[in-house]
Amino acid sequence: MKKIFCLFLTILIVMGTLIGCGSPAADTKKGGSQASSGKTAVVLNEVAHSIFYAPMYVAIEEGYFAEEGIDLTLVTGFGADKTMTALLTDEADIGFMGSESTIYTYKEGASDYAVNFAQLTQRAGNFLVSREPVENFSWDMLKGKDVLGGRAGGMPYHDVTREPIREQCH
Repeated sequence: MKKIFCLFLTILIVMGTLIGCGSPAADTKKGGSQASSGKTAVVLNEVAHSIFYAPMYVAIEEGYFAEEGIDLTLVTGFGADKTMTALLTDEADIGFMGSESTIYTYKEGASDYAVNFAQLTQRAGNFLVSREPVENFSWDMLKGKDVLGGRAGGMPYHDVTREPIREQCH
């Protein structure tokens, strides 16, 4: 009985030791750690897909990040609040969003808030789109029309681009 117990205990200890062992190359955590490819793993959370990010999408598809030793994972947050949450919970290393979530987080007294790089683009990321092609568009065509903007919880009413559009519709 002692031999069986000792054998069982030995197997249990060896299994526990092996489970705790791992290869650093297998570590796929973000934040500058090495991915299994030997590249630096970086998780980028974009607030939404945007035409403004087109150069980045091309760089990803063409392998430019990989050439520079970056294993980039692109995630869409679908809102600045969700992108900020991903940053604060270490689910993302970088977040593409406006400054409002950083301001809210800072004002709430967070000790670990995001650092923003201001004005990476010259315009807000809003576009006026139509279901049908419109020849010779003019803003007067919007009078009396409904224009949808933003998402629930977003900031369409504080957007500098939306104000002129709303004025044209009324």
